[in-house]
Amino acid sequence: MGEEEILSLVVGEDLDGERLDVFLTWKLDRTRSQVQALIRDGKVRIEQGKRARSSLLVRSGMAISVSLEPRSVKEIIPEPVNFGVVWEDEDILVVDKPSGLIVHPSPGHWKGTLVHGLLHKFPEIAGSGASGRPGIVHRLDASTSGLMVVARNDRSLDILARAFQERRVRKEYLALVWGVPKIPLGRIDLPIGRNPRNRYRMAISSSGKSAVTDYSVIWSRRGFSLVRCNLVTGRTHQIRVHMRHIGCPLVGDKLYAPRRKVPFGFDRIFLHSWVLGFDHPRSGEPLLFRAFLHRELKTFLGEVLTKDGERS
Repeated sequence: MGEEEILSLVVGEDLDGERLDVFLTWKLDRTRSQVQALIRDGKVRIEQGKRARSSLLVRSGMAISVSLEPRSVKEIIPEPVNFGVVWEDEDILVVDKPSGLIVHPSPGHWKGTLVHGLLHKFPEIAGSGASGRPGIVHRLDASTSGLMVVARNDRSLDILARAFQERRVRKEYLALVWGVPKIPLGRIDLPIGRNPRNRYRMAISSSGKSAVTDYSVIWSRRGFSLVRCNLVTGRTHQIRVHMRHIGCPLVGDKLYAPRRKVPFGFDRIFLHSWVLGFDHPRSGEPLLFRAFLHRELKTFLGEVLTKDGERS
């Protein structure tokens, strides 16, 4: 083991009022039990003189220092993983990710991610991008399906990352929501930040980052609406938070609509990345890809559409 490093942290407004162990779990990317062990071992100090304990509620502006031993990077061992390949050339891959598949390794998910499958099928991406996330330009939530672009070399990764940052990528999703939006064609322009009371959730927040979603209702029936969503920005849980804000949470979303019935019987949200467009990183040629709805989504749509009693 190497010498311990001292990490200094300051609590921001987005996590004001959170428990110390939850705050550190989010900031250190470690499990809650690992963080609690650090606190018990005296590795965490509150600079204002307060005693560090897991249940302490942190406040905005509070300074916290943590003594950490360098953590070894887990080796990613390639393994077969199920995902679709829509396009491949020497620079990029466009994949169709199934629901339930986590994009890259993280605490509690060291096996069976999309990255493990990519390295098994396309080992050359190992040298592209950050350790633990080779080739990954952007990601989809585990419960979301559809199109993603993956870089096969550093040059493509840099160019594509810049295109996403500069909002030169077309990202369209299909979502089935509860209810009917009052305005059938509209724009939701509301900033999104971390929910201070639940670190797993995002929320509309005046101190959050700019978030813009354009949407249009394709049809409404029996209390459901199929909606096309165009992401102008790309914030965490953006569509889920924006649609819930207008009173139309996504079908299957247990995090943002916990009282609603979950029709799929597993961790699956009716949200599908169905259109992805960008300029090729080498040729500059405009590319546009589409991925049709996956079977479980089409099956549920069929059940909605074949029953009587249309709502508009």
